[in-house]
This record gives sequence, C-alpha cells and structure tokens, in this order.
Amino acid sequence: MKIYTKAYGEVEIDDRQVINFPNGLFGFETLRQFALLDAAQQPFYWIQSLDVEQVAFVLIKPVIFRPDYKPGLMASDLEELKLKNTDEENALVFSIVTFLDDKKTMTANLQGPVIINRLTRTGRQCISSDSRWQTRHNIAEELANQRNSVC
Repeated sequence: MKIYTKAYGEVEIDDRQVINFPNGLFGFETLRQFALLDAAQQPFYWIQSLDVEQVAFVLIKPVIFRPDYKPGLMASDLEELKLKNTDEENALVFSIVTFLDDKKTMTANLQGPVIINRLTRTGRQCISSDSRWQTRHNIAEELANQRNSVC
C-alpha cells in the first residue's frame, strides 16, 4: 500500500507495518492507524499517522540509552495489548522523541511509552507507574552517563 509520509513523501509499505491504536496517542486520540517505519538515521523509527498525513512522531527504543528501562505498566495495559509483560518477544517498547528549540537536544518520553504487540499489530501509549521515568530524558546525557558508569 502507498502512503504519504511527513518525513519521506510517498512510500510503499507492507500491511504488517500498519499498527492500530484503539485509543490513539495522547493528544491525538482520534487518530487510530499508524505505520511503523525505519528512519534513515538509526536507531530511530517513525510512526506515521495514516489518518492525517501531517502527524508523525520519531521513536526510539529506550533500552538503547537506558538499559535498565522497564516501563512499569498496569495490568490493564498489558491485557489490552494481549501481552504478559514487555519482555516477551512480541512486545516492542518505544519512547517518543522530542527535539527542543535548539534543534540539537533530543529528549525521550519514558513516562509515556508506546507499546506495540508485534503479533496483533496493536499499540497503546501507556503511563509508567515508575516514578523514575519522566517525560523528558535527555538522550545525549543518558548515553554519556552510561559511558561514564562503564569506565
């Protein structure tokens, strides 16, 4: 299927890339279908709305910069996604990336992870019950802290 994306213009996607979000994303509750796309710059991904082509978000897997990240989800979130936990093979865990005004600083929302069941192609943005996770974790600082703790 061909879709128009905010980042790449018109692209061809496979039906397996379409993710249904029955509750939408926070602030975009009426948008229910998104395509999960690899970004040109790894380790990022795009999640492109199929309902409104101007709406797209950059995603990252938080374990890349916080290896200790566990989203701390409520049982109802897991039930809705038909997952036992976020460690299982079919669970994809992402954070939405925000670029601050200086265009150099990137933050990730670890408080509101985006969880996708790869098997059912259903997604949900959840709220973490773990108070360590905030809405703006500076990705570069987290990576630097990770490097410093290894040395």
